[in-house]
Amino acid sequence: MKTNSKNLNIIYEDNHLIVVNKRAGDIVQGDKTGNIPLSEIVKLYIKTKYNKPGKVYLGVVHRLDRPTSGLVVFAKTSKALSRLNKAFAAHQPVKTYWAIVRKPPEDKASTLVHYLKRNHKQNKSYANIKPVNDSKKAVLNYKILKHLDNFHLLEIQLETGRHHQIRSQLSAIGSPIKGDLKYGAKRSNPDASICLHARFLELEHPVKKELINFEADVPKDKLWQACL
Repeated sequence: MKTNSKNLNIIYEDNHLIVVNKRAGDIVQGDKTGNIPLSEIVKLYIKTKYNKPGKVYLGVVHRLDRPTSGLVVFAKTSKALSRLNKAFAAHQPVKTYWAIVRKPPEDKASTLVHYLKRNHKQNKSYANIKPVNDSKKAVLNYKILKHLDNFHLLEIQLETGRHHQIRSQLSAIGSPIKGDLKYGAKRSNPDASICLHARFLELEHPVKKELINFEADVPKDKLWQACL
């Protein structure tokens, strides 16, 4: 099966890392579906652009859920991967997401704290107000950025990085993300996406040690464009 790097939306690239604006529907790393992951498409791009012989090194630093769009960082060297892994494990990068919901939260801005318990068979995380067995604390901050005709745009910053954290926590307060059937949305989106987008990212460069900022354009459909 051939890969195609023509549709790759590269936000930033240097000798150490490459940052991509992932489309909803793309998988970051290979899974049981057998679909070609974004990591392989980026490898092909590097191999072709720089005419590299043999295998191309590319480290997966973090992931986005398949139906989510936005910023994904890959490491081009083992040194960069090691340093970025440590930074992400320590929650040092500042991740800012945009989410579209039909029902807005009661407060214009707030901090949500839940204890998420993951069900691996369902590939779903359940949010609890108090700790339960095998749960992990999840913290995010949100604010309402814009009111649309029938929907509302939220900006979210993660303090922790848990499985389906934003999806689960917003669902728990009665504001599931548009299109997210798994977490309580009434309808799916036509393209099977959910309206969650990794919009901004700030991190320390793994080699240069300077702060760098990235921004990913929102998808081109009418609802997302109305958020701008």
